[in-house]
Formats: sequence, C-alpha cells, structure tokens
Amino acid sequence: MKKDLTESKKQHFMNYLDRITINPEICHGKPCIRGMRWPVEVVLDLLSSDMTKEEILADHPELEKEDLIASINFAKLLLSGKSLQELA
Repeated sequence: MKKDLTESKKQHFMNYLDRITINPEICHGKPCIRGMRWPVEVVLDLLSSDMTKEEILADHPELEKEDLIASINFAKLLLSGKSLQELA
C-alpha cells in the first residue's frame, strides 16, 4: 500500500510540474508558468511576501491555484538535487 501511495504522490507532483515551461523565447529561458511571462521566481516572490494565495490570485487572475503549487513543487525539486528523470 505504501508503494501505491508513493506512486500516487509522485504522479500528483509531476502533474503540477507540467505547468512549468522553459522556452528560450520567453523570459530569457527562465522556468515560467504555462508559457506565460510569469517566471517561477516571481511567483515564489509573491508567495514569500505577506500576500495570501487568495490575494495573489485576485490580483493576478491569469494565475491559478495550481500554478502556485507548481512553483513550490518546482523549487522543491531544484533544492532536492533530484532530476525530473529520477521522479518519472
């Protein structure tokens, strides 16, 4: 059962990472949200400010709750030292 739960969490994690795109034509190739000019680092800055998730989403309706979660998951992946291939 534990393995199934781990696989489920891994799939859930990967689904969020699908929202992160890297395109040399957008924001100098920085990781961005869904191909928009929203670098992950800017989303992380918003999340680390005093703004709540709800305030961020109200101020920036083009962002979705899942984009905020994807940004956190992407940062977690980078800090873990693991690659996407290891998680797949």
